[in-house]
Amino acid sequence: MQGATETGSGTGDAVSLEMIGEIAVVTVDSPPANTLSHSVRKGLFACVGAALADQHALAVVVICAGRTFIAGAEISEFGKPRQPPPTAEVVAMIEAAGKPVIAAIHGTALGGGLEFAMGCHYRVALADAKLGLPEIDLGILPGGGGTQRLPRLVGAEAALEMMLTGRHVPAAEAEAMGLIDAVFAGGEQRAAGLAFARRAIAEGLPPRPTRAMVERITREPLSGEAVERALARHARKHRGLAGPRHIADCVKAAMELPFEAGLRIERERFEDCMKRPERAALMHAFLAERKARKIPDIAGIEGRPVRRAGVIGGGTMGAGIAVSLLDAGIAVTLLETDAAALDRARGNIRRIHDRAIARGRMTEAGREALLAERCRLTLDHDALGEADLVIEAAFEDMAVKKAIFARLDAVARPGAVLATNTSRLDVDEIAAATARPEDVIGMHFFSPAHVMRLVEIVVGRRTAPEVIATAFDLAKRLGKVGVRSGVCDGFIGNRMLSKYKIAADRLVEDGVSPFDLDRAVVGFGYPMGPYQMGDLAGLDISWAARKRQAATRDPAERYVAIADRICERGWFGQKTGRGYYIYDDASPRGRPNPDVAEIVARERAAKGIVSRSVPEAEIVEQLMAALVNEGARILADGIALRPLDIDVTLMLGYGFPRWRGGPMKHADMIGLETVLGTLRRNAASDPAFWRPAPLLEHLVAEGRPFESLNQ
Repeated sequence: MQGATETGSGTGDAVSLEMIGEIAVVTVDSPPANTLSHSVRKGLFACVGAALADQHALAVVVICAGRTFIAGAEISEFGKPRQPPPTAEVVAMIEAAGKPVIAAIHGTALGGGLEFAMGCHYRVALADAKLGLPEIDLGILPGGGGTQRLPRLVGAEAALEMMLTGRHVPAAEAEAMGLIDAVFAGGEQRAAGLAFARRAIAEGLPPRPTRAMVERITREPLSGEAVERALARHARKHRGLAGPRHIADCVKAAMELPFEAGLRIERERFEDCMKRPERAALMHAFLAERKARKIPDIAGIEGRPVRRAGVIGGGTMGAGIAVSLLDAGIAVTLLETDAAALDRARGNIRRIHDRAIARGRMTEAGREALLAERCRLTLDHDALGEADLVIEAAFEDMAVKKAIFARLDAVARPGAVLATNTSRLDVDEIAAATARPEDVIGMHFFSPAHVMRLVEIVVGRRTAPEVIATAFDLAKRLGKVGVRSGVCDGFIGNRMLSKYKIAADRLVEDGVSPFDLDRAVVGFGYPMGPYQMGDLAGLDISWAARKRQAATRDPAERYVAIADRICERGWFGQKTGRGYYIYDDASPRGRPNPDVAEIVARERAAKGIVSRSVPEAEIVEQLMAALVNEGARILADGIALRPLDIDVTLMLGYGFPRWRGGPMKHADMIGLETVLGTLRRNAASDPAFWRPAPLLEHLVAEGRPFESLNQ
């Protein structure tokens, strides 16, 4: 979401006024995003007020310098006492004005920026501009009159859909909806605003307060059934949020109540959202994604340019990575082992683009041109010599990867970045297969790679800072979020997942049905439980990891072999039609496998475990405590730099509910002493697994949250 952004430091006045003939031009210049900070609000109030009072000015144009129109509220001011004047006071002055005020939009007008623009009498935009009210992504609703003005401009149904999705509407569509009065295909925002202002003066266009525009909401009423359908349509995305229902109430108020009464409803609902814990969690998630990119390793360091990339392996993961690179404008050379594998890779890439074509995001002709111009499939290792960066996406086996990197070292050009997509193997050991370990880095994409937004950027002992910067730059260019991780088995995400899964397995061995455990986790907010996720990923993958780790496992540690017994039967989940669940035509999404209960009962009996009932709340409590405890150890080990890096990894890569803010933020919100209490109770019977991390005990003793480590 970009509807709320932090203001960067600027020099001089944030808002200025100049006269161009009979037109007053008010310019907001507060980089990087012209947010509605106190200085901008104060400047708008003064400059717009002066323009309206100037008898020589027949029209007023509001524009923004830099890369965007007002991109939203100033997020650093959220939750703090607002300094006057509020934006609403500026808008009220505009709506009461006796001369037309025009907002000329470029870049994005989001959140409070669009609310301000809707308070102007007319809106024009450059063709590439986008407009939206994405407050729902922060757990709130438009609180500056947006819920009342948007329905008056575009109709109640379109307004409700726009606010529930939070999507950014292109200028042409916004014009068709009635949100924009004119779109200018060329030029820049100042010229567009002046052109429309001259037209307004020439044609005598009057001031047109949006609050008085009731035709759309009276002509196109929205039924209660339509509202419920809209809420149901987006219910999955909005789990745990009060905002969607509050938005619906506000739209209803816009249709049925006078404007000022509707504003009061909006303010009440907005304040209720601001008090809710999910708002704080979503705000944390929003900021954490942006802060994850800011790491001391690469402060002030530029990455290497990447114009051409190589991908080794064209399976599901490799094809997804290749498509991500192609769609970002990077030429790709994809290497496979034989002609049959090359044909499969070609088919995998085309199938991904087939879905994009079916959804209208790409044309057939566009796909063919892209593949012809930027995609080369080859069996020749030497073809990778042209690449600025090569990403290996081969089978998860150390010997295989070391052989690939030794060969790659011989053909890659000097200065090329050599990246491995491994999900848990030692990046330093892989780098040691080359004569240039400083050029080697881990870039762990998540499947499907063309969709998932997370990339774990795994920094080896000898990885050069400019290589780290290159990986972060590339992740951003691909529209993804890079998170820095150190080297360990599983990095941040899979190391956390392993402890989560161990805790789940112990609960199952103690008496919890794996299907009840999955339901408890889904009830907490995950899209699926650990056993559903295991079936989806392939149970054989984690089985192979457990076998690899067997030599280093503490023999005194309790080991749950239920998953091994399932794999020994050849049941690997969805790929084999059976795992914890059964997948067939009757149950494509899976139904419980009754044979699992027999396997579990046999394992319990072998250990003399008496099955006990575990309440759903306790299931979730134990799983979250295991995650947070391992997160604290990862921080202490220096694998993750900050708690926020763990939160971003778990939210973007592993389905942790965003409205809970990630495991470390969730721990802060329920209280670290609560988590510590859970660990200590469980450690009484199983000290090896549940022993509290020293860092967690230290923070509780000092009364500090994990958030204190994000600074």
